[in-house]
Amino acid sequence: MRREDFEDYIKAFNNADFEGFAKYYADNVEFVLGGRMRLSGRQAVVDFYREVKAHIDEHLEIIDLLVAPDGFAMHSRTTFKTVKDWPGFELWSTKAGDVRKIESIILYRLEDGFFKSIKSARFAQLS
Repeated sequence: MRREDFEDYIKAFNNADFEGFAKYYADNVEFVLGGRMRLSGRQAVVDFYREVKAHIDEHLEIIDLLVAPDGFAMHSRTTFKTVKDWPGFELWSTKAGDVRKIESIILYRLEDGFFKSIKSARFAQLS
């Protein structure tokens, strides 16, 4: 996978193009959001983000990206704009109009050209 492919993945994610970003996941991808959540399998990740994107406009911006033969390391800024109240969200209670900004470090490991492991850790809370 090349940098251009990774950038296409982020673009698809930002545009809620579920098929577009899911095509980069291995069937058995492991996705870890810090110590807060672990998802196993492509479908579990897509199902989670379908629910998120129904309530929150989540936009990732690449600040820095390191490319290696077996994966990527990204420093990102993410803006979360809540479009629909979601008091029961697993990660935080949120209401329409809420905006959060964070910076994260995310490690993507590849296997056979697909994301096999994604581990995200919050680096900074901006708002």
